[in-house]
Amino acid sequence: MENGMLTALREGAWTALAMHWGIRLVGGLLALWIGIRIVRWMAGLVEKALVRSQVEPTAVIFLRKVAYVLLLVVLVLAVLQAIFGVAPTSMIAVLGAAGLAIGLALKDSLSNVASGVMLVSLRPFRVGDIVQIGGETGKVESISIFQTCLRGPDNQTIVLPNSLVTTASIINLTPGMVRRIELVIGIGYGDDIQAARGAALEVIHADSRVLPDPPPDVLVYALGDNSVNLGIRCHVANGDFFVTKCELTERIKGAFDRVGVSIPFPQRDVHVHHHDASLGAWRSDTDGSSRGADGRDTRALAAPAPGDVAIDDPEHRPATDPE
Repeated sequence: MENGMLTALREGAWTALAMHWGIRLVGGLLALWIGIRIVRWMAGLVEKALVRSQVEPTAVIFLRKVAYVLLLVVLVLAVLQAIFGVAPTSMIAVLGAAGLAIGLALKDSLSNVASGVMLVSLRPFRVGDIVQIGGETGKVESISIFQTCLRGPDNQTIVLPNSLVTTASIINLTPGMVRRIELVIGIGYGDDIQAARGAALEVIHADSRVLPDPPPDVLVYALGDNSVNLGIRCHVANGDFFVTKCELTERIKGAFDRVGVSIPFPQRDVHVHHHDASLGAWRSDTDGSSRGADGRDTRALAAPAPGDVAIDDPEHRPATDPE
């Protein structure tokens, strides 16, 4: 073939050479166009066979895409050999070298492929499950060769690389179809714990979405810095989780208000002490100020608190006048 091309070039048969390779190029493109449709049809047959064999739907989707990619590679090799006359040994050598280079350059993408195989094999979740992966929550829509797609609660599409999915913590919220609501609400140290527990349980039992088994409960979780933290727990169906949690929070707040249970917030008490330098004593302004006509405080001067030091103490007086 090469000798014929050189002879044609030497004889100046440009037109014949262009027609020769133009026809081959058109034939190759036509073969690819037809072959791609045959490949899609064959991938569909593979999918139907897997479905008839009752293979898990997630594995069916993944294996169909793998079969489609492999058939495309075979199609390209066949076209190169049949239309353009590329020898199989040359193609194997080129593919080997290209595969090594591509493998080094796309090691992250290949790790996604390996992670996709692990997801299909181990099956931590299936298409249609509600999962939480790496802080993202949504419904699994598809598991492809490189990535996993979720449908978020706000109808947004969340695309996660398979390598991230296998390395992150996976929380599957679908098994059992029941999910626990856990509210941590703090009450004041002076409030009645039993009154708060009764008010919370009354609100929970009045909601028909709350499941009776396991029964709801209210426990003291911790004695915090500013409040007694109560853990209010109940179980609902997966579909009712978010709305029920929000409504129970609002109703429990109203029930606490009715029975006089407070929900404290972090606060700090600050006491300010003033030193009267002319008398060498301390006074406190925490309960108001009472001064005479000369401007002096007429109240009894408070004694310094433990650890306080008068600024006119000789041991703490500056050695020189700061002015």
